[in-house]
This record gives sequence, structure tokens and C-alpha cells, in this order.
Amino acid sequence: MKFFRNREIQVLTIVLVFLCAALISGGFMISFPTGVFVSVTAFMLCLTFFLFTLQRYRQIDKLSGYLRRISNGEYSLDVRDNVEGELSILKNEIYKVTSMLSEYNQQLKREKLLLADHMADISHQLKTPLTSMMVMVDLLRNKSLPEEKREEFTSRIYAQLERIEWLVSSLLKMSRLDAGVEEMKMREVPAGVLLEKALKPLLISMELKDIAYSVKGGEHKIRCDLNWTAEALINILKNCMEHTPKGGRIDILVQDNPLYSEIQISDSGEGISKKDLPHIFTRFYKGENSSPDSVGIGLAMSKSIMQRQLGDITVKSRPGEGSTFFVRLYKSVL
Repeated sequence: MKFFRNREIQVLTIVLVFLCAALISGGFMISFPTGVFVSVTAFMLCLTFFLFTLQRYRQIDKLSGYLRRISNGEYSLDVRDNVEGELSILKNEIYKVTSMLSEYNQQLKREKLLLADHMADISHQLKTPLTSMMVMVDLLRNKSLPEEKREEFTSRIYAQLERIEWLVSSLLKMSRLDAGVEEMKMREVPAGVLLEKALKPLLISMELKDIAYSVKGGEHKIRCDLNWTAEALINILKNCMEHTPKGGRIDILVQDNPLYSEIQISDSGEGISKKDLPHIFTRFYKGENSSPDSVGIGLAMSKSIMQRQLGDITVKSRPGEGSTFFVRLYKSVL
């Protein structure tokens, strides 16, 4: 029998045989009826013990089969019996581990699909500027090309290279955020310092478009990672600037309450259509009013940055009435 192949059962059987033989011999030495009684008692006890042990080993064998089926991908199996006992506790623990493995497996599948989608989007975003540059490089090889055209093509190639550099840099930042390897260095910073850092790279572009701006509430303190939060605000401000016509304005208001610190960024631009509004924080999403050079990852990155700091970004907008972004950093987990 397979049951008696177990080493511990073999050792236990030998011990019980010698023990029973000694007890039965002692019983017969006392008297014949005593020997018979000891023999029957020893047999019943050994039989009962072996039957219970056999039942336990059968349950363990079922658990082994259960684990084998799990290893083959059958995560929906339920081995729990909801009774008392160490074996039942083991079954419940195995079921918990199985549930976690199932969820982990589903998460991996989702991440693979997401990665495939992202790779397709990245390939598409890189293909356009690379194709454009290859065409212009071929044209530059023409020795009879006029000097003004040569300068024009060179400038365009440089602009495309800048776009690719920004795209790769942004994708690397997003991958670090997704992987959770970027540690947020939270500290109290004056809102004015944070907004100055976010506005500085955009001041020239805003001046060229004659876009005015105002900042209120800069005296408040905000607990955040200065560099990453400035990165998030830059993307929001850049989006507002791109969709605000010449001569428009951007207003920034900082508010503070016991629950959260809030930065409101409002523009006097064209607004966001009702169709695009639910998707503007989706990666690689481009709305109907997006510029030709838009990639669709700036606002998605801002959202990821704020969520890594237990914050959030929402937006309110109507076509023709501008947009208002609400950036919140919560002071405690709700």
C-alpha cells in the first residue's frame, strides 16, 4: 500500500509491533483471559490509530493534488472546509496564498497588456519624428540644396531631436514612478517657492504669447516633494498655456485647510470638451483640441506624481470658458 511507503509510518509500525508484542506477552504471563483482552485492546487501538492516520494522509494527498492543479493555473479551486483543527487552518492559509497568487497573476497579465499598449504608443510617437528626420537628412545630402533650405532643415531636425529627448526623459520618469523606485522626499515648503520653480521654465513662452499670470496664497506652507511637485505643476501650466490664446491669463490660487493643501490653476483658454474631460489624465490620450506636437503624457505624469504623494488632481472645464485644475495634497490618509 502507498500508505506504508512513508518512512515515519514504517518506523511507527515497527515500534507498535514490538510494543504490542511486549504487552500481549505480559498479559498471557498473567493469565490467558488477560492476554486475550490485551491482544484485542491493542489491535483495536492500532486499527483506530491507523485509520485516523490514513484519513489524515488522504487529506494531505488531496492538498498535494490541489497544489499541483494550482501550479497548472487553476486558481479558482477552493480547499477550505471551515472546521476546527490544524489541518483546516493549513487549508485556509493555502487558500489565502492561492488567492494572492491569483491576484498577482492577473495583475501581471494586466501589466503585460498595458506594457504592450505603451510600447505601441511609444513606437508610434517615435516613428513620426524619426521618419521626418530621415527625409530631411536625405535632402541635406543634396549638394545643390540652397543654403536657406539647409538651415531650415537643420533647425527642424534639431527641434525633432529635442522632442524625442523630452519624450524619452518623460517616459523614463513615468517608468520610475510606476515601478515605485522613486522615493518622495516630503517636507514643508513655501507655496511661493514651489510655484516660482514651476513657472520659471515657462516665463519666456508666456511672454511671447503675451499671457499674464497671477499668484495668490504663496505664503502658505505645503508638505510635498519640491522637485517632483514642481514637475507636476509645470505639465499642468504648460497645458494651460498651450490652450490659452494670445493675450489670455493664468491665475494660481493656493488654499489651505485642516484636511489638505490645494493649488488651483485656472486659464482663460478654449476649455475642454465634455467628451475629452474624463480622459485627459489617460496616458497618450490626445483630445480634439490637442496641438500636433502633443504626446499626451504630461497630465498623466502629473497625476502619477500627485498620487505617489497621497494627493490627487481634478479638473473642471467648459468649452469656451477655460479650465481649472485642482491639485490637492492631503495631510492625512482618509
